[in-house]
Amino acid sequence: MPAIILSRPRMVVLLVMTGIVLTSLILTSGHHNYWGAFGDNLQNENIISLKPTSEEYLSKKLAIIFPVNNNTDMQFYKNTWLREYLYPVCDWSEPGCKIVCNKDSTYRTLEEKTFCFSREMKNFSDKEFFIKLDDDSFVDRDYVFDLMRTYGGWNKPVYISDHTRFGDSANKGTLDGVLYGNGKFYMFNFNLVKCLDVKFEYEHHPRNEDAVFGGMVRSGCGEENVEFVQENDDKIWHKQYKSKNKYIDLAYIKNH
Repeated sequence: MPAIILSRPRMVVLLVMTGIVLTSLILTSGHHNYWGAFGDNLQNENIISLKPTSEEYLSKKLAIIFPVNNNTDMQFYKNTWLREYLYPVCDWSEPGCKIVCNKDSTYRTLEEKTFCFSREMKNFSDKEFFIKLDDDSFVDRDYVFDLMRTYGGWNKPVYISDHTRFGDSANKGTLDGVLYGNGKFYMFNFNLVKCLDVKFEYEHHPRNEDAVFGGMVRSGCGEENVEFVQENDDKIWHKQYKSKNKYIDLAYIKNH
C-alpha cells in the first residue's frame, strides 16, 4: 500500500485535532474512567504515584493504634471503616494482634502498655501517621484523611488532640506540667515517633498513660519543637454517638 503523504496544511489540521481530543480526555478523565480502558492492573499499580492525596495512597500511610483487653468488642470495629487500619495492641499473641506486649495489663498498668506500643511504632517507618484511639471512641473518616492531607510531609513532629497540662507535684521535673493529648483520640506523625523517648523515667507510679506519652514527647522531642494542633471534637465521638435519629452508646458495659 503506498504511503499517504499529507500536505503541510492538512498535517497542521490533523495535529490540532489530535491535541483537542487528547486535551478533552485529560480534562474529563475525572468524570469518566478512561484508565479502565488499559485494564485494572495499570490503575492499581500506579494509583499511589498518580494520586498522592487519594484515600488509596493515604490508607497505606495510616495505622490506628488500638489498645484492647478482654472486654473489647473487636467485631464492632472490624465492621467499621477502621478495620483496614487497626493495629490492635494486645497483652498476648492472638489472631489479629499487630502489637503484642507479652504481659497482663490492668487499668493501673496502662502506662506500661503505652511504652510497649511506642517502642514498636519506631519500626513502622512505612507509616506517616498514627492515631491512638480508645475502644470506646470513634472518629470521622473524612476528617482523618483531611488531617493527613494538611499535615503530610511536614518536617516537624505533629501532635493532634485536645491538649491539656498534667499536674503532678510528685513527679516534678518529669511529668508535672507536661502537655499531653486526650486519650480518647490523639494523632501524630512519624517524625514525632522518631523522637519519642521510650526510655522516659519518672518515680511515682501508676500515672495517666496519656500524660506519660506526653512526657515521652517532651523528653525526647522538646515541646518547643512540636506542632500542637487542636482537634475538632465534632468529628470525634467518645462513649456515645448522637446524630439526627441515631444514638449509639459506645461506653463500656459495666459488667466487671
